[in-house]
Amino acid sequence: MAGRLPGAAASSPLPRALLLIAALVLFSISFLSLRSLRPAADPALASAADKYRPLLRLQSSSSVYHSPEAFTAGYADMERSFKVYIYPDGDPKTFYQTPRKLTGKYASEGYFFQNIRESRFRTDDPDQAHLFFVPISPHKMRGKGTSYENMTVIVKDYVEGLINKYPYWNRTLGADHFFVTCHDVGVRAFEGLPFMVKNSIRVVCSPSYNVDFIPHKDIALPQVLQPFALPEGGNDIENRTTLGFWAGHRNSKIRVILARVWENDTELAISNNRISRAIGELVYQKQFYRTKFCICPGGSQVNSARISDSIHYGCVPVILSDYYDLPFNDALDWRKFAVILRERDVYQLKNILKSISQEEFVSLHKSLVQVQKHFVWHSPPVSYDAFHMIMYELWLRHNVIKY
Repeated sequence: MAGRLPGAAASSPLPRALLLIAALVLFSISFLSLRSLRPAADPALASAADKYRPLLRLQSSSSVYHSPEAFTAGYADMERSFKVYIYPDGDPKTFYQTPRKLTGKYASEGYFFQNIRESRFRTDDPDQAHLFFVPISPHKMRGKGTSYENMTVIVKDYVEGLINKYPYWNRTLGADHFFVTCHDVGVRAFEGLPFMVKNSIRVVCSPSYNVDFIPHKDIALPQVLQPFALPEGGNDIENRTTLGFWAGHRNSKIRVILARVWENDTELAISNNRISRAIGELVYQKQFYRTKFCICPGGSQVNSARISDSIHYGCVPVILSDYYDLPFNDALDWRKFAVILRERDVYQLKNILKSISQEEFVSLHKSLVQVQKHFVWHSPPVSYDAFHMIMYELWLRHNVIKY
Protein backbone atom coordinates (compact mmCIF):
# COMPACT_ATOMS: atom_id res chain seq x y z
CA MET A 1 0.00 0.00 0.00
CA ALA A 2 1.32 3.44 -1.02
CA GLY A 3 3.05 5.39 1.73
CA ARG A 4 3.68 2.40 4.09
CA LEU A 5 7.27 1.57 5.05
CA PRO A 6 8.56 -1.91 4.36
CA GLY A 7 7.89 -4.22 7.32
CA ALA A 8 5.21 -1.95 8.81
CA ALA A 9 2.62 -4.66 8.27
CA ALA A 10 4.48 -6.82 10.79
CA SER A 11 4.18 -4.11 13.49
CA SER A 12 1.65 -4.93 16.28
CA PRO A 13 0.98 -4.01 19.97
CA LEU A 14 2.68 -7.19 21.24
CA PRO A 15 6.34 -6.23 20.45
CA ARG A 16 5.78 -2.81 22.00
CA ALA A 17 4.43 -4.42 25.21
CA LEU A 18 7.45 -6.72 25.40
CA LEU A 19 9.76 -3.74 24.95
CA LEU A 20 8.02 -1.91 27.82
CA ILE A 21 8.32 -4.93 30.12
CA ALA A 22 12.02 -5.25 29.34
CA ALA A 23 12.59 -1.58 30.18
CA LEU A 24 10.82 -1.97 33.52
CA VAL A 25 12.88 -5.05 34.39
CA LEU A 26 16.11 -3.19 33.55
CA PHE A 27 15.07 -0.24 35.74
CA SER A 28 14.22 -2.53 38.68
CA ILE A 29 17.56 -4.32 38.45
CA SER A 30 19.41 -1.00 38.38
CA PHE A 31 17.46 0.32 41.41
CA LEU A 32 18.09 -2.81 43.46
CA SER A 33 21.77 -2.71 42.55
CA LEU A 34 22.08 0.86 43.76
CA ARG A 35 20.33 -0.01 47.05
CA SER A 36 22.74 -2.85 47.58
CA LEU A 37 25.59 -0.31 47.70
CA ARG A 38 24.20 1.14 50.95
CA PRO A 39 25.57 -0.32 54.20
CA ALA A 40 23.16 -2.81 55.73
CA ALA A 41 21.33 -1.59 58.85
CA ASP A 42 22.28 -3.35 62.03
CA PRO A 43 19.04 -4.95 63.31
CA ALA A 44 20.27 -4.67 66.88
CA LEU A 45 20.91 -0.94 66.52
CA ALA A 46 17.56 -0.39 64.85
CA SER A 47 15.82 -2.27 67.63
CA ALA A 48 17.68 -0.24 70.25
CA ALA A 49 16.72 3.02 68.59
CA ASP A 50 13.08 2.02 68.55
CA LYS A 51 13.27 1.05 72.18
CA TYR A 52 15.22 4.03 73.45
CA ARG A 53 13.08 6.54 71.59
CA PRO A 54 9.70 4.85 71.73
CA LEU A 55 7.48 7.84 72.25
CA LEU A 56 9.33 11.05 71.49
CA ARG A 57 9.37 12.64 68.05
CA LEU A 58 9.48 16.27 66.99
CA GLN A 59 6.09 16.65 65.37
CA SER A 60 4.83 19.10 62.81
CA SER A 61 2.30 20.50 65.28
CA SER A 62 3.75 22.22 68.33
CA SER A 63 0.45 22.45 70.20
CA VAL A 64 0.18 20.75 73.58
CA TYR A 65 -3.46 19.93 72.76
CA HIS A 66 -4.62 17.05 70.60
CA SER A 67 -6.85 19.50 68.74
CA PRO A 68 -6.49 23.18 69.71
CA GLU A 69 -9.60 24.07 67.75
CA ALA A 70 -11.75 21.42 69.43
CA PHE A 71 -10.45 22.31 72.88
CA THR A 72 -11.07 26.04 72.39
CA ALA A 73 -14.60 25.49 71.09
CA GLY A 74 -15.49 22.89 73.74
CA TYR A 75 -14.08 24.99 76.56
CA ALA A 76 -16.11 28.02 75.43
CA ASP A 77 -19.29 25.91 75.29
CA MET A 78 -18.56 24.60 78.78
CA GLU A 79 -18.08 28.05 80.29
CA ARG A 80 -21.20 29.33 78.58
CA SER A 81 -23.70 26.64 79.47
CA PHE A 82 -22.45 23.83 81.76
CA LYS A 83 -24.47 23.38 84.97
CA VAL A 84 -23.98 21.00 87.90
CA TYR A 85 -26.45 20.30 90.68
CA ILE A 86 -24.99 19.51 94.11
CA TYR A 87 -27.16 17.33 96.31
CA PRO A 88 -27.86 19.36 99.47
CA ASP A 89 -28.05 16.37 101.82
CA GLY A 90 -25.40 15.66 104.44
CA ASP A 91 -24.00 17.61 107.38
CA PRO A 92 -21.01 19.75 106.29
CA LYS A 93 -19.52 19.25 109.77
CA THR A 94 -19.17 15.52 109.17
CA PHE A 95 -18.33 13.95 105.79
CA TYR A 96 -20.25 16.04 103.26
CA GLN A 97 -20.35 19.21 101.16
CA THR A 98 -17.17 20.96 102.28
CA PRO A 99 -13.47 20.11 102.03
CA ARG A 100 -11.40 18.72 104.86
CA LYS A 101 -8.52 21.04 103.95
CA LEU A 102 -6.81 22.69 100.97
CA THR A 103 -3.27 21.59 101.75
CA GLY A 104 -1.26 18.39 101.54
CA LYS A 105 -1.08 15.67 98.93
CA TYR A 106 -4.86 15.23 98.82
CA ALA A 107 -5.52 18.94 98.32
CA SER A 108 -7.08 18.29 94.90
CA GLU A 109 -10.16 16.72 96.50
CA GLY A 110 -10.56 19.64 98.88
CA TYR A 111 -10.12 22.25 96.18
CA PHE A 112 -12.79 20.67 94.00
CA PHE A 113 -15.31 20.67 96.85
CA GLN A 114 -14.46 24.34 97.45
CA ASN A 115 -14.30 25.44 93.81
CA ILE A 116 -17.57 23.90 92.66
CA ARG A 117 -19.38 26.14 95.15
CA GLU A 118 -17.44 29.23 94.07
CA SER A 119 -17.98 28.70 90.35
CA ARG A 120 -20.57 29.71 87.79
CA PHE A 121 -21.22 26.03 87.05
CA ARG A 122 -23.30 25.40 90.15
CA THR A 123 -27.07 25.52 89.82
CA ASP A 124 -29.76 25.18 92.47
CA ASP A 125 -32.26 24.02 89.84
CA PRO A 126 -31.82 20.29 89.13
CA ASP A 127 -33.89 20.63 85.95
CA GLN A 128 -31.15 22.85 84.48
CA ALA A 129 -28.34 20.49 85.47
CA HIS A 130 -26.29 18.48 83.00
CA LEU A 131 -24.64 16.48 85.80
CA PHE A 132 -25.23 15.75 89.50
CA PHE A 133 -22.46 15.89 92.11
CA VAL A 134 -22.56 13.46 95.04
CA PRO A 135 -20.71 15.52 97.72
CA ILE A 136 -19.32 12.92 100.09
CA SER A 137 -15.63 13.17 101.00
CA PRO A 138 -13.65 10.03 101.89
CA HIS A 139 -10.79 12.35 102.84
CA LYS A 140 -12.94 13.87 105.59
CA MET A 141 -13.93 10.39 106.74
CA ARG A 142 -10.28 9.41 106.87
CA GLY A 143 -9.47 12.54 108.84
CA LYS A 144 -12.05 11.64 111.46
CA GLY A 145 -10.56 8.16 111.87
CA THR A 146 -13.41 6.28 110.21
CA SER A 147 -12.53 2.64 109.50
CA TYR A 148 -12.65 1.22 105.97
CA GLU A 149 -15.63 -0.94 106.90
CA ASN A 150 -17.61 1.99 108.29
CA MET A 151 -16.70 4.14 105.27
CA THR A 152 -18.33 1.62 102.99
CA VAL A 153 -21.49 1.57 105.10
CA ILE A 154 -21.67 5.38 105.35
CA VAL A 155 -21.22 5.87 101.60
CA LYS A 156 -23.73 3.14 100.75
CA ASP A 157 -26.40 4.53 103.08
CA TYR A 158 -25.88 8.09 101.83
CA VAL A 159 -26.12 7.26 98.12
CA GLU A 160 -29.07 4.91 98.54
CA GLY A 161 -30.79 7.68 100.49
CA LEU A 162 -30.34 10.07 97.55
CA ILE A 163 -31.66 7.47 95.12
CA ASN A 164 -34.77 6.92 97.18
CA LYS A 165 -35.40 10.62 97.87
CA TYR A 166 -34.81 12.14 94.42
CA PRO A 167 -35.90 11.08 90.90
CA TYR A 168 -32.69 12.06 89.11
CA TRP A 169 -30.60 8.92 89.58
CA ASN A 170 -33.18 6.61 88.06
CA ARG A 171 -33.40 8.59 84.82
CA THR A 172 -29.97 7.30 83.77
CA LEU A 173 -29.13 4.72 86.46
CA GLY A 174 -26.56 7.20 87.71
CA ALA A 175 -24.76 7.84 84.42
CA ASP A 176 -25.14 11.61 84.86
CA HIS A 177 -23.81 11.51 88.44
CA PHE A 178 -20.22 11.87 89.61
CA PHE A 179 -18.17 11.84 92.78
CA VAL A 180 -14.65 13.10 93.55
CA THR A 181 -11.98 11.46 95.69
CA CYS A 182 -8.22 11.85 95.81
CA HIS A 183 -7.35 9.78 98.88
CA ASP A 184 -6.82 6.12 97.94
CA VAL A 185 -9.38 5.13 100.60
CA GLY A 186 -12.00 6.62 98.30
CA VAL A 187 -11.75 3.62 96.01
CA ARG A 188 -12.50 1.28 98.89
CA ALA A 189 -15.21 3.51 100.33
CA PHE A 190 -17.42 2.93 97.28
CA GLU A 191 -16.96 -0.83 97.14
CA GLY A 192 -20.46 -1.35 98.54
CA LEU A 193 -21.96 0.36 95.48
CA PRO A 194 -20.84 -1.67 92.45
CA PHE A 195 -23.60 -0.19 90.30
CA MET A 196 -22.27 3.31 91.04
CA VAL A 197 -18.71 2.29 90.24
CA LYS A 198 -19.96 0.86 86.95
CA ASN A 199 -22.35 3.62 85.87
CA SER A 200 -21.32 6.92 87.44
CA ILE A 201 -18.35 9.12 86.59
CA ARG A 202 -15.52 8.65 89.08
CA VAL A 203 -13.09 11.56 89.40
CA VAL A 204 -10.15 9.93 91.18
CA CYS A 205 -6.44 10.43 91.83
CA SER A 206 -5.77 6.71 91.35
CA PRO A 207 -6.82 6.06 87.73
CA SER A 208 -5.34 2.58 87.46
CA TYR A 209 -7.10 -0.10 85.45
CA ASN A 210 -6.74 -2.56 88.32
CA VAL A 211 -9.13 -0.55 90.51
CA ASP A 212 -11.98 -0.74 87.99
CA PHE A 213 -11.10 2.61 86.44
CA ILE A 214 -12.90 2.90 83.11
CA PRO A 215 -11.17 5.28 80.67
CA HIS A 216 -13.48 7.66 78.78
CA LYS A 217 -16.09 7.30 81.55
CA ASP A 218 -13.99 8.05 84.61
CA ILE A 219 -11.64 11.01 85.03
CA ALA A 220 -8.06 11.18 86.31
CA LEU A 221 -7.78 13.84 89.00
CA PRO A 222 -4.23 15.23 89.19
CA GLN A 223 -2.66 14.84 92.62
CA VAL A 224 -1.28 18.29 93.39
CA LEU A 225 0.56 18.97 96.63
CA GLN A 226 -0.23 22.59 97.42
CA PRO A 227 0.96 25.07 98.38
CA PHE A 228 4.16 24.65 96.38
CA ALA A 229 7.28 25.37 98.41
CA LEU A 230 9.00 27.36 95.64
CA PRO A 231 7.92 29.39 92.57
CA GLU A 232 7.33 27.91 89.12
CA GLY A 233 10.35 26.86 87.13
CA GLY A 234 10.71 27.11 83.38
CA ASN A 235 12.66 28.84 80.62
CA ASP A 236 15.80 27.98 82.57
CA ILE A 237 17.31 25.23 80.44
CA GLU A 238 20.89 26.38 81.00
CA ASN A 239 20.56 25.56 84.73
CA ARG A 240 19.44 21.97 84.15
CA THR A 241 22.66 20.00 84.24
CA THR A 242 21.45 16.78 85.93
CA LEU A 243 20.11 14.20 83.48
CA GLY A 244 17.49 12.58 85.72
CA PHE A 245 16.23 12.71 89.31
CA TRP A 246 14.10 10.66 91.69
CA ALA A 247 14.00 10.39 95.47
CA GLY A 248 11.27 8.65 97.42
CA HIS A 249 10.07 5.65 99.36
CA ARG A 250 10.43 2.19 97.86
CA ASN A 251 6.75 1.34 98.27
CA SER A 252 6.22 -0.38 94.93
CA LYS A 253 8.00 -2.94 92.79
CA ILE A 254 8.98 -0.43 90.12
CA ARG A 255 10.51 1.90 92.72
CA VAL A 256 12.53 -0.93 94.22
CA ILE A 257 13.92 -1.79 90.78
CA LEU A 258 14.60 1.87 89.94
CA ALA A 259 16.61 2.36 93.12
CA ARG A 260 18.48 -0.94 92.81
CA VAL A 261 19.53 -0.41 89.19
CA TRP A 262 20.37 3.30 89.20
CA GLU A 263 21.11 4.37 92.79
CA ASN A 264 24.87 4.57 92.25
CA ASP A 265 24.81 6.03 88.76
CA THR A 266 26.87 9.18 88.21
CA GLU A 267 24.49 10.82 85.72
CA LEU A 268 21.16 9.97 87.33
CA ALA A 269 20.43 11.37 90.80
CA ILE A 270 18.48 8.43 92.20
CA SER A 271 17.91 8.04 95.94
CA ASN A 272 16.12 5.12 97.55
CA ASN A 273 14.65 7.36 100.24
CA ARG A 274 13.37 10.86 100.76
CA ILE A 275 16.04 13.55 100.93
CA SER A 276 16.49 14.45 104.59
CA ARG A 277 15.65 18.02 105.55
CA ALA A 278 18.69 17.91 107.83
CA ILE A 279 21.05 18.35 104.89
CA GLY A 280 19.54 21.67 103.84
CA GLU A 281 16.41 23.76 103.32
CA LEU A 282 14.17 22.59 100.45
CA VAL A 283 16.93 20.44 98.94
CA TYR A 284 14.38 18.09 97.36
CA GLN A 285 12.45 20.89 95.65
CA LYS A 286 15.58 22.69 94.49
CA GLN A 287 16.80 19.54 92.76
CA PHE A 288 13.84 19.83 90.36
CA TYR A 289 15.25 23.16 89.16
CA ARG A 290 18.59 21.55 88.27
CA THR A 291 17.25 18.49 86.45
CA LYS A 292 16.18 17.86 82.88
CA PHE A 293 14.02 14.77 83.44
CA CYS A 294 12.23 13.89 86.68
CA ILE A 295 11.36 10.21 87.05
CA CYS A 296 7.76 9.54 88.14
CA PRO A 297 7.23 5.87 89.03
CA GLY A 298 4.00 4.75 90.64
CA GLY A 299 4.02 4.18 94.38
CA SER A 300 1.46 2.42 96.53
CA GLN A 301 -0.99 3.81 93.97
CA VAL A 302 -0.35 4.50 90.31
CA ASN A 303 -0.65 8.25 90.87
CA SER A 304 2.00 10.51 92.37
CA ALA A 305 2.18 14.19 93.35
CA ARG A 306 5.68 14.05 91.83
CA ILE A 307 4.16 14.53 88.37
CA SER A 308 2.57 17.87 89.24
CA ASP A 309 5.73 18.82 91.17
CA SER A 310 7.81 18.14 88.06
CA ILE A 311 5.50 20.22 85.90
CA HIS A 312 5.46 23.10 88.40
CA TYR A 313 9.25 23.22 88.70
CA GLY A 314 9.85 22.91 84.96
CA CYS A 315 11.35 19.41 84.99
CA VAL A 316 10.13 17.15 82.16
CA PRO A 317 8.26 14.26 83.82
CA VAL A 318 9.15 10.71 82.86
CA ILE A 319 6.03 8.62 83.44
CA LEU A 320 7.22 5.14 84.38
CA SER A 321 4.01 3.14 84.62
CA ASP A 322 2.06 0.51 82.71
CA TYR A 323 -1.47 1.47 83.75
CA TYR A 324 -1.97 5.18 84.24
CA ASP A 325 -4.67 7.18 82.51
CA LEU A 326 -2.99 10.58 82.69
CA PRO A 327 -4.89 13.68 83.85
CA PHE A 328 -6.62 15.74 81.14
CA ASN A 329 -5.61 13.14 78.57
CA ASP A 330 -8.66 13.93 76.43
CA ALA A 331 -7.34 17.44 75.82
CA LEU A 332 -3.58 17.36 76.41
CA ASP A 333 -1.05 15.56 74.24
CA TRP A 334 1.28 14.35 76.98
CA ARG A 335 3.93 13.29 74.49
CA LYS A 336 4.59 16.97 73.80
CA PHE A 337 5.77 17.71 77.35
CA ALA A 338 6.56 14.34 78.98
CA VAL A 339 8.33 11.07 78.26
CA ILE A 340 5.98 8.09 78.59
CA LEU A 341 7.64 4.74 79.32
CA ARG A 342 6.61 1.24 80.28
CA GLU A 343 7.91 -0.19 83.53
CA ARG A 344 10.13 -2.66 81.68
CA ASP A 345 12.05 0.31 80.24
CA VAL A 346 13.52 1.06 83.66
CA TYR A 347 16.57 -1.08 82.84
CA GLN A 348 17.39 1.14 79.83
CA LEU A 349 16.35 4.39 81.48
CA LYS A 350 19.63 6.27 81.09
CA ASN A 351 20.08 5.22 77.47
CA ILE A 352 16.54 6.36 76.68
CA LEU A 353 17.04 9.78 78.27
CA LYS A 354 20.47 10.30 76.69
CA SER A 355 19.03 9.45 73.26
CA ILE A 356 16.75 12.50 73.49
CA SER A 357 18.50 15.30 71.61
CA GLN A 358 18.92 18.80 73.02
CA GLU A 359 16.51 20.08 70.39
CA GLU A 360 13.88 17.60 71.50
CA PHE A 361 14.46 18.42 75.16
CA VAL A 362 14.04 22.15 74.50
CA SER A 363 10.77 21.42 72.72
CA LEU A 364 9.52 19.31 75.63
CA HIS A 365 10.53 21.96 78.15
CA LYS A 366 8.84 24.81 76.29
CA SER A 367 5.64 22.77 75.98
CA LEU A 368 5.82 21.93 79.68
CA VAL A 369 5.76 25.62 80.57
CA GLN A 370 2.59 26.00 78.50
CA VAL A 371 0.67 23.42 80.56
CA GLN A 372 1.74 24.58 84.03
CA LYS A 373 -1.45 26.62 84.42
CA HIS A 374 -3.53 23.42 84.12
CA PHE A 375 -1.89 21.76 87.13
CA VAL A 376 -2.51 24.30 89.87
CA TRP A 377 -5.61 25.02 92.00
CA HIS A 378 -6.94 28.43 93.03
CA SER A 379 -9.69 29.67 95.32
CA PRO A 380 -11.71 31.09 93.75
CA PRO A 381 -10.87 29.16 90.56
CA VAL A 382 -9.39 30.90 87.51
CA SER A 383 -9.76 30.00 83.85
CA TYR A 384 -7.78 27.00 82.60
CA ASP A 385 -6.66 25.94 86.07
CA ALA A 386 -6.99 22.38 87.38
CA PHE A 387 -10.61 22.90 88.42
CA HIS A 388 -11.64 24.16 84.98
CA MET A 389 -9.81 21.29 83.29
CA ILE A 390 -11.74 18.79 85.43
CA MET A 391 -14.96 20.58 84.54
CA TYR A 392 -14.00 20.37 80.88
CA GLU A 393 -13.51 16.61 81.21
CA LEU A 394 -16.93 16.34 82.86
CA TRP A 395 -18.42 18.48 80.10
CA LEU A 396 -17.09 16.10 77.48
CA ARG A 397 -18.75 13.17 79.23
CA HIS A 398 -22.15 14.75 79.66
CA ASN A 399 -22.59 14.67 75.88
CA VAL A 400 -22.56 10.85 75.73
CA ILE A 401 -25.23 10.32 78.41
CA LYS A 402 -28.51 8.98 77.06
CA TYR A 403 -31.78 9.90 78.75
